[in-house]
Amino acid sequence: MFSVLSLLALLVSSITGLPVEVHNSLITLPMTRRLTFSNVTDILRHDEARMAAFTREYSTLGPRARVDFPLSNIGVAYTVAVNVGNSPITYNLIVDSSSSITWVGTRNPYVSSTGVNTGEPVAVNYLQGMIYNNHKNYIRNSLTFTNANGLSITEMPIAVASTPLGFDGLLGIGPQMSSLGTLQNQNSRERTIPPVTDYLFNQNAIRRRVVSIFFQPFVQGVVNHGQLTFGGYDPVYRDRLRYTLRVNVLFQSCHHYPPLSRFWGINQRITYNDIELMPYTTGVVDCSCIFLYIASDYHSKYDALYILKFHIGGETYRFNSNAQIWPRSLNYMVNGYDNDIFLIVRSLDTGAVHAFINGYVFLERFYTVFDSSRSRVGFARTDFTATTTN
Repeated sequence: MFSVLSLLALLVSSITGLPVEVHNSLITLPMTRRLTFSNVTDILRHDEARMAAFTREYSTLGPRARVDFPLSNIGVAYTVAVNVGNSPITYNLIVDSSSSITWVGTRNPYVSSTGVNTGEPVAVNYLQGMIYNNHKNYIRNSLTFTNANGLSITEMPIAVASTPLGFDGLLGIGPQMSSLGTLQNQNSRERTIPPVTDYLFNQNAIRRRVVSIFFQPFVQGVVNHGQLTFGGYDPVYRDRLRYTLRVNVLFQSCHHYPPLSRFWGINQRITYNDIELMPYTTGVVDCSCIFLYIASDYHSKYDALYILKFHIGGETYRFNSNAQIWPRSLNYMVNGYDNDIFLIVRSLDTGAVHAFINGYVFLERFYTVFDSSRSRVGFARTDFTATTTN
């Protein structure tokens, strides 16, 4: 039985000088990888809060006392550089696949003489913090991608944070329904805020409401990077991509839980050493949840590094033994020895209303396409799917 340890690290790898690629209505942006951990509980608190958000009841949405949470320890994050209005400040926004809201101002203040203050407050739950302010909290302004040759979205809805959180904000690429209940005026409770993908589509910058993500696993001595593509997918994956329909039904028949349409939900089955570990069931794909989670009833059967197979939409995706462990070259960052093995497949509380979360560690191994236009999620093997660099 292998021990499971939270991943701790403090590492920032930056990507500079990478040009944006724009062709056939595809917009491909470089992403900067940031891993920030400072203690044993940070990663667990991060993921636990993400999972809680997936099951938050509608009644909890609304104005509450502000909670300050040290979000400088945000786990693994990929950021995209943007400017807002005529502000000279460049914001490095975390790409979030489970929120449609883009917001700034938690580290560098929002300063711009352009834009329109809607006068409408917004409440955004992020981890265990609340971004909330009764004044100048929801604006419309231009959002310019710094590394995209001036590519800009006009009148983009942007939330301005009131709580200092230690990082610049979020770039929301999640389903539009994820913002339900965040607008706080009484007559706005049923309104939602579209993600940045929709605004690029509505302004004819892209042909389809699709966003694709590539994460490269950690390789010692190599600059790690990510890639974010709007409007479609990298053509190199054309023949490898396989899709599954997005699940939009309720987690449970109980109406208190939000519908899965608020997140990128899929159905999958998992086999382990060619024996069924988890039957065909429903869960979430989320790039901001760090680990790979399986409901505890199924996780109890997981006790060695056999091949995990994810059966999704008629296709089988292999998760080799190496993909199931923390990179050993970084063991010194988690107070481990060189040959220690720390697992990244973790147990999901039996109280959860979904059976699994395919988190960041899964997306490191498979190119992922979130396709709103056809309500589906796609996966493709990459050159790093079977790598043994960990």
